[in-house]
Amino acid sequence: MANVPGEKIIVGILYGGRSSEHEVSLRSAASVFKRLDRKRFEPRTIYIDKQGTFHWANVPESFAQSGESSLPQAVMTPEVVLLPRPHKDSRGRPKAVFTYLDVAHAGKMEMVDVLIPMLHGKNCEDGTLQGLFESAEVAYTGSGVIGSAIGMDKEVAKRLAEHADIPVVPYRVARSWDSIQKRELLRNEVQNAFGFPVFVKAAREGSSVGVYKVKTREEFLPKLEEAFRYDNKVLIEKAITAREIEFSVLQNPDRSLKPFVSTPAEIIPTHEFYTYDAKYNDEAGAVFKIPAEITPEQYQKMTQMVEKIFVTLELEGYARVDLFLDRDSGAFYMNEVNTLPGFTSISMFPKLFEVSGIPYTELLTKLIELALLRNKR
Repeated sequence: MANVPGEKIIVGILYGGRSSEHEVSLRSAASVFKRLDRKRFEPRTIYIDKQGTFHWANVPESFAQSGESSLPQAVMTPEVVLLPRPHKDSRGRPKAVFTYLDVAHAGKMEMVDVLIPMLHGKNCEDGTLQGLFESAEVAYTGSGVIGSAIGMDKEVAKRLAEHADIPVVPYRVARSWDSIQKRELLRNEVQNAFGFPVFVKAAREGSSVGVYKVKTREEFLPKLEEAFRYDNKVLIEKAITAREIEFSVLQNPDRSLKPFVSTPAEIIPTHEFYTYDAKYNDEAGAVFKIPAEITPEQYQKMTQMVEKIFVTLELEGYARVDLFLDRDSGAFYMNEVNTLPGFTSISMFPKLFEVSGIPYTELLTKLIELALLRNKR
């Protein structure tokens, strides 16, 4: 879907962001910048600093051949804003328009054809940025406003899944404004319904940020308070003895057809559970089995479940869907979905598609094509 024969599509890579996963984004975006098909696409880089300011980062092409694994935190580059209104070029093609804010570049604008939000966490993959993209009527990769918001909110995702008869691990919900008396009543309810240990999870964080394993009744209220540092809504989940099985999912261009589900992987943490440190700071934080050692019958049932989750939660473009396989009962549960999963060369999402026959660069091309197709529709 090139602009005109021989003309490259201008791809804006957004990275950084205001969330606690800022540094992870720098690595994902670096891989995308390096692996984008230069025969068809021309990258532009837009850095969002930790205060939420957009910068026209202008990362040089030479970075693609460098040994650097992270795009720079380009705080000294010019500030820009994405105009939240539709714009079309002289040929009637929709464009994302970034205009400079500094006096030195007064009146200057930059235009791109499609945006790749290589961002993670709150204010990035929760529908907020996607709403801005929709206001500008620009093509962008990944889920839309609704799917992004649902995918980010673990409690809402579970509620919708339950309504669609998709099994989830039993849970309760707490709010930061709950009184001490209400929290104590919740602790009693959790102890009676689940027993300890349980998992306490900030509802709208990623990468295991704000997640705690609570082993005793005495730990419950202090860990609940810690989780409230990250979100006003917190989930309390029953701890089950489970295997963690992950799938990568790619939307079919014809939405009437099933999404494409990758080969599964099993994550075997070497820590007590798959913490942020295990994911990003400890090279031996987990063992990955690709493909996961499951039976053909389990694979078929899990694949059907993943397809149903993708459609039920209004996901688009691509996502990673994580399931639990209960070691005791053999039951499957939806754990969570990730609408903007990590995209480094060793991240699970691209790695699973690599094993499934779609190399990294080809995968990026498919995501961009899906974004342009949705925008056209």
